[in-house]
Amino acid sequence: MRIRSKKSSGEVSKLVAMAKKGSSKTAIFFIFVSFILFCAFLPVFAPLPSFHSHSSHHSHRNTVNRKFEIASDRFWRDGEPFQIIGGDVHYFRVHPEYWEDRLLKAKALGLNTIQTYVPWNLHEPAPGKFVFEGFANIEAFLNLCHKLGLLVMIRPGPYICAEWDWGGFPGWFYSMNPTPRLRSSDPTYLQLVERWWGNLLPKFLPLLYDNGGPIIMVQIENEFGSYGDDKAYLHHLVTLARGHLGHDVILYTTDGGVRENLEKGSIRGDAVFTAVDFSTGDDPWPIFKLQKEFNAPGKSPPLSAEFYTGWLTHWGEKIATTDADFTAAALENILQKNGSAVLYMAHGGTNFGFYNGANTGVDEADYKPDLTSYDYDAPIRESGDVDNSKFNAIRRVIARYTSVPLPSVPSNNEKARYGPIHLQRKAFLFDTLDFTNSTNVFESETPMPMDYVGQLFGFILYVTEYRGKIGGRILFIPKLHDRAQVFISCPSEENGARPTYVGTIERWLNNKLSLPDVKCHSKTNLFILVENMGRVNYGAFIFDRKGILSSVYLDGEKVKGWKMFPIPLHNLNEMSTYNPITQAFAFSKITSSRKKFIYKHENSSKEPAFYSGHFSIDKSSQVMDTFISFSNWGKGIVFVNDFNIGRYWPLRGPQCNLYVPAPLLKQGDNFLVILELESPDPELVLHTVDEPDFTCGSSGMSLHQLK
Repeated sequence: MRIRSKKSSGEVSKLVAMAKKGSSKTAIFFIFVSFILFCAFLPVFAPLPSFHSHSSHHSHRNTVNRKFEIASDRFWRDGEPFQIIGGDVHYFRVHPEYWEDRLLKAKALGLNTIQTYVPWNLHEPAPGKFVFEGFANIEAFLNLCHKLGLLVMIRPGPYICAEWDWGGFPGWFYSMNPTPRLRSSDPTYLQLVERWWGNLLPKFLPLLYDNGGPIIMVQIENEFGSYGDDKAYLHHLVTLARGHLGHDVILYTTDGGVRENLEKGSIRGDAVFTAVDFSTGDDPWPIFKLQKEFNAPGKSPPLSAEFYTGWLTHWGEKIATTDADFTAAALENILQKNGSAVLYMAHGGTNFGFYNGANTGVDEADYKPDLTSYDYDAPIRESGDVDNSKFNAIRRVIARYTSVPLPSVPSNNEKARYGPIHLQRKAFLFDTLDFTNSTNVFESETPMPMDYVGQLFGFILYVTEYRGKIGGRILFIPKLHDRAQVFISCPSEENGARPTYVGTIERWLNNKLSLPDVKCHSKTNLFILVENMGRVNYGAFIFDRKGILSSVYLDGEKVKGWKMFPIPLHNLNEMSTYNPITQAFAFSKITSSRKKFIYKHENSSKEPAFYSGHFSIDKSSQVMDTFISFSNWGKGIVFVNDFNIGRYWPLRGPQCNLYVPAPLLKQGDNFLVILELESPDPELVLHTVDEPDFTCGSSGMSLHQLK
């Protein structure tokens, strides 16, 4: 989707090889967090296939007498006029066991078509390692759409935007030298696209409508006119798609409904259909008239490929909402004249794991990461609820433009409160790293970005030392992506004092930090814990490396001699290797046998730590959706039964509660681990609740309504 401007291996591999010391894992760290271990992938590139090698579409010729086509400025399905009334449902934002639930609710809304993106980074998390299982089982999702009688518009990118990390591009691109030039005719980039599509698009061939499947249209790129002007690139994508899918399937582009965007992002003529998007409430018909200029005569059925039912929200903003009746009336303005529309979103879902995206404002420092929730104020809410005014208003409109009665509306999924969850601190984050003999450390004179040390998501710790000075020192990091917590300690301190929290540096503030004089007998240790809060997914500043990207200065002088410690916590659709409960308690026994640190305020520390707890569900019939409330907690991430639910940040808001779908829970004992970065609840208690809450932080005092 687009931002609404109208309204509102080589040299790097050598460097890493020189920097890294040893190859075995850090024993203590992986005892505790092995269940959140980021799977180690081999950066070996498979041969890049030519699309001609997969041109097997002749074996899937139409033998079922089905046809979806464009003629006389209409869509036609099997010889009958067809009005697309669709909606986006992203399979990767919904637990697979809930795909059918969400699709049935979309059908009850009145939709006949589902549109979905395909995120490259989820399916190729490491070079040449392709994943199509679990949340990434796109074929199962498409077959389910077919089973339920829903058509599909598929958007395989390569760029998808979608408020998804880096618009779907794999983070390992940054470890390549040179880094591919995204969304361009750069040969290195195109080779990667060819390999990706060479593995993906053949899966769609038997699922095309003409071959008996649900797919009626395949999108090329995504709102390219808002980004670049490279027709050779677009034509290359068309050639690739045709090579894999044949010449009968409808290919389409989507761009903002202004001339400049359409000139740059569309392909004139009848080879590729041009669709448009625009702000909800804009008069659609002048835009549809403009759309016709970019399609061949008789080949321009009016289509809003992204009809916005709500809007996204960043951390620190008021939750975005749109009026139900206003949205429904805008939709009717399209449908009443035989226009087609795809609701963005019909159902938003959740940014599980570390896959949330981010936006920027006037410059790359004006950084705005997205919430874990992708509720979007869509008619089908994040938890699947449909008992709301927007669902009802849109359904009433759609019912007037369908020839058959709409299915009955399913009920909301039941939700449960499982009571308070009492947590115990199991380990400080820094204690899980062996600073004296770590074999999982990288060293260099200047800080290295996360990507250079193979850490694509989550956190990295930078460690160095400096000489203190009476009156303290001033720390400045000119380029930090995205957020750093700074700690200091005396290395020779015999009483084992904890690292002292000094302050936080945030990309969007670019603030300097005063380091106090702690009067160490020797040099002072400096710890900088950096969090990747999500790569920018839209706009001019989409090139978004993570970590410390510049020199670090103390009183204007460069600090040299750094150690980098990756902290690999597993992401969405990655499985942990060991039993987390066993390993967590094994670690707590190890740490309890060590000499106790002098620490007076056990539950008010600003030092990041792991906490764990249990809650029990007595009967299988009591396993239901729930929400975890992080009221009184600070900032961090949460894992439930090994699954990375995502980030919480009630101090910033507006999201207070994180959605936990029932398929992640089980009868009996359920295990929860959180990494709290800042300020744990003094009582070390979490609460399960039965509803969402977007009123946390100073941002959540009132709703932000868009019209």
